[in-house]
Amino acid sequence: MRRGPATTLRLLAAGAALLTTVAACGTTPTEPPGGSAQHGKGEDGGSGASGAAGGGAESGAGAGAGSGARSGAGPGAGRSAGEEGVAVPAEGHLPPVIDRVPTRDKVVFLTYDDGAAADPGLIDLVRERRLPVALFLTDSVAGPGYAHFARLRAVGVSLQNNTLDHPALRGLPYAGQRAEICGQQRKLRSRFGARPRFLRPPHGAYDTATLRAAADCGIAAVVLSRVTVRPDGRLGFAHGPQELSPGDIVSVPSGRTGGTGGTGGTGETGGARALSLAQRTARLLAELESRGLRVANPEDYWGA
Repeated sequence: MRRGPATTLRLLAAGAALLTTVAACGTTPTEPPGGSAQHGKGEDGGSGASGAAGGGAESGAGAGAGSGARSGAGPGAGRSAGEEGVAVPAEGHLPPVIDRVPTRDKVVFLTYDDGAAADPGLIDLVRERRLPVALFLTDSVAGPGYAHFARLRAVGVSLQNNTLDHPALRGLPYAGQRAEICGQQRKLRSRFGARPRFLRPPHGAYDTATLRAAADCGIAAVVLSRVTVRPDGRLGFAHGPQELSPGDIVSVPSGRTGGTGGTGGTGETGGARALSLAQRTARLLAELESRGLRVANPEDYWGA
């Protein structure tokens, strides 16, 4: 079929217009899903692939508060609630680490480990004086005697978390730390009907991953101690004034080696005869009374 010059010109013009339209509406290739996460903040800013289980936690280990403790980073990413049904806090809202409480009240706080149950004299003293002490329990140690601890709880003793198996948490992967902390939360809640609010990291060792795991497990504060009652009854101080002061958290460990949350400090035994927990506690109470101090309930001050 033959076309005239006019028809041919019109067809050429229409074709040129069509090509122009296509060029104007063209699109660039679509970036693969997750591309920005893998090549942007995922490598340097904490989100994306580097925040997967273990990686995000380990990047914060020993780096100080806030390093790797970003809202939604790591194993908590994408969840609005933690293991125990509480909100996972954002960076800056991790549980505080305390070894004393800033207060003008003339109070101190007494803490023990699960070995306290082995001293009948201490149990009698706590009951007679109605002392609101805190016991930090390890499941592998306290588990067989939980019924005994239930009786202590009935007279005002606070039962708190010292992990399932008492490992040094610092440097462990996030998943392992979380299993130790949340596992003991579940054990104690199942046995006593209440979830602990406080964690004492075994050997006083913790890192940023510990704080993130503790937050995810519903812990309100990580508790160390400024004062330790040594086996011979003398006091050791981790830092600050070398005397009992308002707000001090005092550890009375059952073993012969240091405290369960403090750092050595002064006041070593020097080979002196070891006293029982009851004897050490009685000596401590006399010292507190001479200074006008009293034992207070930690639930009223810690993590408030």
